[in-house]
Amino acid sequence: MAESNECFNIGSTVSCKTCFGEELQGEVVAFDPHVKLLTLKAAASSGRTSLCDIRMVNLSYVSQVTVLREAAGSPLPSLPSLNLAKLNSRAKRSIEEKQRLIQAMQSGVSPDGQKLFLTICKTIEEVTWVGTNILVMGQVLISAPYMPENVREHKEGKETNAKTLGYIRKIVDKFHKDQQSLPLNNGTSATPVVAEVQPVSQ
Repeated sequence: MAESNECFNIGSTVSCKTCFGEELQGEVVAFDPHVKLLTLKAAASSGRTSLCDIRMVNLSYVSQVTVLREAAGSPLPSLPSLNLAKLNSRAKRSIEEKQRLIQAMQSGVSPDGQKLFLTICKTIEEVTWVGTNILVMGQVLISAPYMPENVREHKEGKETNAKTLGYIRKIVDKFHKDQQSLPLNNGTSATPVVAEVQPVSQ
């Protein structure tokens, strides 16, 4: 195993030889000495200049590490402070969304109903379940099978504006049109998609 108690400077170029004989080379973008994890950035294997490959190397399985080029001595920029209130709010919304989905599944809601629910949640925050019905903004109720004609005013809720009702119907209509345009719904075979690493600014 390679000695991992040394520090790898961000921006340095290193070459690693794994215990399996594979050689990896790239620019150091992160290094955690506690878990012996080295993160390297290299040119994209796909050849696209706007992308890059990111490899996470466990130094416990590396037999040799060679520093090919040391990083310039310029200090690293300070990290921005985290907005903890925003992060906590996002985590709370995520937990609530998962709880609502569990509630929907336990109520026997169809997969289309669950997908529509999530689609509406992306643009409107006040969305919940009333049994197997989707309640939007406390005004509009969408019942199974969750088609545009199943969108109606919620009699027990707030007074519904005709514009709001029409807007929700448009969301439901667009959702079903998008679902019909998906390859799986057209009877064509699906091909697995290989995700590429997002562009990284040089």
